[in-house]
Amino acid sequence: MGNPQAAVRRAFAERFGRPPEGVWAAPARVNLIGEHTDYNDGFVLPVAIDRRVTVAAARRADDLLRLVSLEKGERRLRLAEVGPGAVRGWAGYAAGPVWALARDGAPVGGLDLVLTSDVPIGSGLSSSAAVECATLLAARDLYGGPADVARLAAIAQRAEHDVVGVPCGIMDQMAALACRAAHALLLDCRSLEADQVPFTPADAGLALLVVDTRVSHALADGGAYAQRRAACEQAARVLGVAALRDATQADLDAAGDRLGEVGYRRARHVVGENARVLAVAALLRQRRPEAIGEALCASHASLRDDYQVSAPELDAAVEAAVAAGALGARMTGAGFGGCALALVPAGAVADVAKAVAATFADRGFREPASFTVQPADGARRIA
Repeated sequence: MGNPQAAVRRAFAERFGRPPEGVWAAPARVNLIGEHTDYNDGFVLPVAIDRRVTVAAARRADDLLRLVSLEKGERRLRLAEVGPGAVRGWAGYAAGPVWALARDGAPVGGLDLVLTSDVPIGSGLSSSAAVECATLLAARDLYGGPADVARLAAIAQRAEHDVVGVPCGIMDQMAALACRAAHALLLDCRSLEADQVPFTPADAGLALLVVDTRVSHALADGGAYAQRRAACEQAARVLGVAALRDATQADLDAAGDRLGEVGYRRARHVVGENARVLAVAALLRQRRPEAIGEALCASHASLRDDYQVSAPELDAAVEAAVAAGALGARMTGAGFGGCALALVPAGAVADVAKAVAATFADRGFREPASFTVQPADGARRIA
């Protein structure tokens, strides 16, 4: 992309005839482990990465939102027109946070805004939360609003729930706002207590390799995500707990047929995944990233078999990466497509990427894109 800050500044001046008042950036993320636990009040361990959304913005004297994406095009709408079901497509992720910030009580008006992204769309790296959080910080800094990170994350989450229509947990917004370079973020999704856990794979001679399967997922369509969330809520009701975070494997076994086969399997994934998150965080605190591979693979197996959110391409990426020398691998993100991640000895990155590409070719899949990522800082104003 070159210099995204320069690109949005230049485009802003060309489109709107004036300079922006500032530039903001928010990162994508990979979730090291802890999938579909966030909306069950559980634990997650995301890492912000060095791919991001960059936004240039300035206030307007009216309530018009002029939104320009260098990748997606342009939308114009009044702030008063934004609301549940009112904005379709990419613009909902940019207009929604402005609307939600106003609903939180900030004196928000119109915005001219230009954004660009080097995050693969639909890849499971949470480009949506990056757009939301970059736009939200721009609107907050220009018009006023809360400083508390958890409150900001809740505002961005409300935008995705109400405007976009995805009943997401809060992990992606918290990751985009709160992560720090050289760390993973251990997040308790009930209390929103966040602990920065050291994670510098390069210091252990390792690299974090992301494989983009190029199979796009669209969480607002098809209802598969919402169905799984509903199944978890039903399982919690059967078990008599506030959320599956409070359940144990013994509770699931004792519930027997009352959960049903699908409810049991969905709940078993959540209970096991929470335990894996805490185990991985403990190993990282001990500076033992090389020891987390088994947990990564177990997470993928659970997502594939119990939660049933994997895809043939994700399974192929994980299998090929491990066979070629990765210490562990798993799908990352909500699933149904998107990316896998692999923890790989630094000297084996090229071999693992080549093996994954060869496996995809053998199985007739579209050629994947593989790239390494570094733990990065969360959203912030950059100019």
